[in-house]
Amino acid sequence: MDKERYERGLKMRKEVMGDDYVNRVMDNAGDFGKEFQEYVTEMAWGGAWGRENGLSKRERSILNLGMLAAMGKSPEFASHFKGAMRNGLSLEDLNEVLLQISLYCGFPTGVESFRIAKQVLDDQKTS
Repeated sequence: MDKERYERGLKMRKEVMGDDYVNRVMDNAGDFGKEFQEYVTEMAWGGAWGRENGLSKRERSILNLGMLAAMGKSPEFASHFKGAMRNGLSLEDLNEVLLQISLYCGFPTGVESFRIAKQVLDDQKTS
């Protein structure tokens, strides 16, 4: 493991996903999943998200939402929808992203994306 890339990744992962989420995922990984979570943190968050050139966190969030919706990865979509808000996307921005997803991924995917987004927003109101 590249310790510097891991630490950069852990910092980025917490900025985007929130400390509570990251700590919960890491704590719940157990012995079997610990190495995987470290790998994800190092490679995805430190190696891709942590790049200082190219795309902003906001742009990466938009891409992730589109890809996760297209793949039907609803739990990850919900987590990254929250992350997109942390990365500065307004509700108007997110509405546009979801409309674009609906057009290019199909309306059933759009329906699911809007359903998940509404649930995330409703959950935030009650917490």
